[in-house]
Amino acid sequence: MTLSATDVCVGFGNSPVLRNVSLAVDPGKVVTVVGPSGTGKTTLLRLLATFRRPDDGTVAWDGDDIWAMADDERLGIRRQVSMVFQEPSLFNAPVHRNVSYGLRVREPWRARIRRSIGELVGSSRPADTVTSALETVGLADSVDQNALSLSGGEAQRVAFARALAVDPAVMLLDEPTSNLDPHNTALLENAIERARDRGVGVIVATHDMHQAKRISDRMAFLHDGELVETGPPEQLFEDPTDARTARFLDGELLVGDRERSRVPQSPTADP
Repeated sequence: MTLSATDVCVGFGNSPVLRNVSLAVDPGKVVTVVGPSGTGKTTLLRLLATFRRPDDGTVAWDGDDIWAMADDERLGIRRQVSMVFQEPSLFNAPVHRNVSYGLRVREPWRARIRRSIGELVGSSRPADTVTSALETVGLADSVDQNALSLSGGEAQRVAFARALAVDPAVMLLDEPTSNLDPHNTALLENAIERARDRGVGVIVATHDMHQAKRISDRMAFLHDGELVETGPPEQLFEDPTDARTARFLDGELLVGDRERSRVPQSPTADP
């Protein structure tokens, strides 16, 4: 199933955040979204996750407008999309309880009651999907450890496992490795590749250009709320079609029109 945004626009008050942005992810592909801070990457992911409705344009699931669907249909789509935030936000509970959270809230009430009774009498064990998700992120041995005792990198890997355990069709990752050391970054990138190999479509917002080059099937450069350019990573790095893309990937600080209007101007000398 393909998740797509077409000509989406979003504004907060009188400030436009996204302007006619179009982006899609297909099954088994990784798309990275790069661009300066404050350029709309997180807002784009939240639109694709159906956390909010676009002011204009369309968010679609396999070509069908999600916001034209009935509420129960839209909920069904939302349950096929999982999101990992920059901060993992784990519960004060064992790792397996954190990873199984999404599975539990999707259970019918009778199944929840049976599972709760099993936990009370000590007969409940982590589901195979939970074990598999923890193996994917290299934390199978931490299944019974309290999540709040984990390092920051381990906690983010648990958050990824929680998003993966629900068997999503699409994963949306918002700066998932921005605060991680190289070891945890490599483990999480490996988990992204394994999710792709399972047929999951993945969109990653990242500031790490090396990471984008390593994991992307396709890159998208977002600047000042505009999708400037998309294409294979080798194209954007070696032969970009827009000068702004080349400048950004060369490490230049780009200031858009909206930001430029807020930059204090140096006083000019009297003639």
